[in-house]
Amino acid sequence: MSTPQMFTPIAGRSAVVTGGSKGIGFGIARVFAGAGADVLICGRDEPALRRAADALTGLPGTVGTAVVDVADPGSCRELAARAADELGGIDILCANAGIYPSARLEEIGPDALEAVLGTNVKGTVYSVQACLPELERSGHGRVIVTSSITGPITGVPGWSHYGASKAAQLGFLRSAALELAPRGITVNAVLPGSIRTERLGELAEAQLEEMTAGIPQGRLGDVADIGHAALFLATDEAGYITGQTIVVDGGQVLPE
Repeated sequence: MSTPQMFTPIAGRSAVVTGGSKGIGFGIARVFAGAGADVLICGRDEPALRRAADALTGLPGTVGTAVVDVADPGSCRELAARAADELGGIDILCANAGIYPSARLEEIGPDALEAVLGTNVKGTVYSVQACLPELERSGHGRVIVTSSITGPITGVPGWSHYGASKAAQLGFLRSAALELAPRGITVNAVLPGSIRTERLGELAEAQLEEMTAGIPQGRLGDVADIGHAALFLATDEAGYITGQTIVVDGGQVLPE
């Protein structure tokens, strides 16, 4: 006797993942393509996108690439048109693109602040706006925002501009969820904790051990941990969840 599936498969559905060439975005794309979704990964670095797509070959779902600057609304509209043409529509938008430069508060100039807010906040808004017609046409549209525990829950010295941008994403998603609920589109967010990405590879082992010591589960997260949370929010079974956040941090925020 076959084991019944826990969730309705998303095989054959289309997913756009911004910032999908590396890190958490790449992990999300790998999980979705592994579940049979057809994925379009987007970013500003074309060679990095090609390398990511090559690394995802052989999975059940197809993986395409698109060079996009989410801080530019025109670029987002081109992305949506391309996704509609190549994927036949957009069922899922993973608004993941984000930058996280470090700077002390007194060092943050107008250009640095605009860069972070432009990609992390405006990029989220612009990408959702551009994909709205196709998400509504889907009949089960899903918007999944990659926020962070930094900003909405915790603070980190040197990341005041980044933290502000991640908190702003959550203010956006709650009102957007209200507006889009009658159109059959859910809007939710995943809040990662300390996730092992390429950036962490630049840290000394002692720094990684210090980070891990503050996590009750005793390990850094994997990008797949975020991908699986996003995948759940994309399922039919999560269709009655909107305007919500899921913290994926191994219990990092609990001790305080």
